[in-house]
Amino acid sequence: MKKGLKNTTETKTIKTTPLFYKENYMWMLIGAVIIIIGMLLMSGGKNTDLNVFDEKVVYSARRITVAPILIIIGFVIEIYAIFKKSKVVE
Repeated sequence: MKKGLKNTTETKTIKTTPLFYKENYMWMLIGAVIIIIGMLLMSGGKNTDLNVFDEKVVYSARRITVAPILIIIGFVIEIYAIFKKSKVVE
């Protein structure tokens, strides 16, 4: 060991804050559930006769209107959950 140097071990405590809080995760979960519901509404359903094309099944209002709106709402909730600032509790 060189002269003048001390062998000391200093521990520094670094206070970190979490990136997301419980409230953010709750909103993320709500958004994910809404997206999944929208995907389920968009899927499913089939023609009873495979040789006949039924427009009412494929182009129903549930599939082309309601489901995409739910998916977009779910993504908006996800963006809100990511950018939401939670109250810091110290």
